[in-house]
Amino acid sequence: MNSQKVAEKPKSKNFIEGATGDWEVIIGLEVHAQVASNSKLFSGSSTGFGAPPNSHVSLVDAAMPGMLPVINRECVAQAIRTGLGLKAQINTKSVFDRKNYFYPDLPQGYQISQYKQPIVGEGEVEITVDGETLTVGVERLHLEQDAGKSLHDQHPDYSYVDLNRSGVALMEIVSKPDLRSSKQAQAYVTKLRSILRYLGTSDGDMDKGNLRADVNVSVRKPGDKLGTRCEIKNVNSIRFIGQAIEYEARRQIDIIEDGGTIDQETRLFDAAKGETRSMRSKEEAHDYRYFPDPDLLPLEFSNDYVEELKSKLPELPDEKRARFIESFGLSAYDADVLVAERASADYFEKVAGGRDGKVAANWVINELFGRLNKEGKAIEDSPVSSAQLGAIVDLIGSNAISGKIAKDLFEIVWTEGGDPAEIVDKRGMKQVTDTGAIEKAVDAIIAANPEKVEQAKAKPSMLGWFVGQVMKSTGGKANPAAVNDILKAKLGI
Repeated sequence: MNSQKVAEKPKSKNFIEGATGDWEVIIGLEVHAQVASNSKLFSGSSTGFGAPPNSHVSLVDAAMPGMLPVINRECVAQAIRTGLGLKAQINTKSVFDRKNYFYPDLPQGYQISQYKQPIVGEGEVEITVDGETLTVGVERLHLEQDAGKSLHDQHPDYSYVDLNRSGVALMEIVSKPDLRSSKQAQAYVTKLRSILRYLGTSDGDMDKGNLRADVNVSVRKPGDKLGTRCEIKNVNSIRFIGQAIEYEARRQIDIIEDGGTIDQETRLFDAAKGETRSMRSKEEAHDYRYFPDPDLLPLEFSNDYVEELKSKLPELPDEKRARFIESFGLSAYDADVLVAERASADYFEKVAGGRDGKVAANWVINELFGRLNKEGKAIEDSPVSSAQLGAIVDLIGSNAISGKIAKDLFEIVWTEGGDPAEIVDKRGMKQVTDTGAIEKAVDAIIAANPEKVEQAKAKPSMLGWFVGQVMKSTGGKANPAAVNDILKAKLGI
């Protein structure tokens, strides 16, 4: 009989520890992204943000009797572009349905959405979490109208309704239940937002409510059937998505371990308290009494139309990342940072053009991004242009300035502007490469510190002290490599 011990399957790092053992959290996301378009899905009203209440409302948006919806062609094109960016099936025939429910900010008493025949079918999004690459399935993408907004803080006795958002086009992007941790869910939404922004199909501005997620959470013992899920509505920040999942998973585990059962319900996330709370029992599809909208014909377009849109798509984050690694020799981490936003990737590419890609990436990520983050600026508002930063990289590459001087130069360009090469010339910032001048400075330091010389001969790591002194005496202008070489020769190290 073979007594060899069978190796245990490694425990998933995503499991949550409970009183009765490990639990697995199952997460699916329904992301609502506002379509980037000048007018609404079924009317010509403006989609501009920040207008006075009820100033962007047509008779269609207000559901006046006899008003008929007319589909916005650009919103359709944006949905198709998004589907192509998600490597998804594009359905050349789809149907708009009425989703019936009553709410004060829904003037029609129904929402025009898509149910059984959406415009986009199955696709996928690739994410990387803790060095592991995962493919998250997309179930569907459909177009629908947004509702208006109820305002409860304008009057002590009444709630007001602003219909500016009513009828604005949304893409609802539904993931498969493939996510197993809050970090994975956050990475998925981050990547999805990046794809939308690259495509120009949504600005993904979560502060304005232009991207928000309904988060479906359930828990189970590893390998068991799926548990009862709860839906957390309208979470509007990536940080809050993570917090909501962590709280909700633990809440469900505690209830089950205490002998209770999970009620299928819709919940809200209270950001101030960091917890979810019950909102209402979860509706099923039949509760909405879906039926095809009689005012709208089925939406049909040709494969040629899809191919035309596909031919004009920009390079997407995954493709750009692979090219940056291949063309510029970047690490996967640096490439990920640079391609996260299209504007950042474009900026880097201008800096790196014809230059050392690794040096360019170092300056963009560490110096530029670091300073932008510190001052709360977007890259579009950077005081240092890509041409100016490229010029600084050129000066380093030609040994005209040292790395230390380059940082001083960056500070000058950031605060005062100007041409980096001219600044270096006018302010006498050029690096000293004359070995005679450097040798003279080295001799002076050695002569003034005989005890340090003996220490350095016994302990070569002391060389750094001498390098620092020479750089200090030359105002940081001496070529560090030349200083090192001359010191080693003089000290016999």
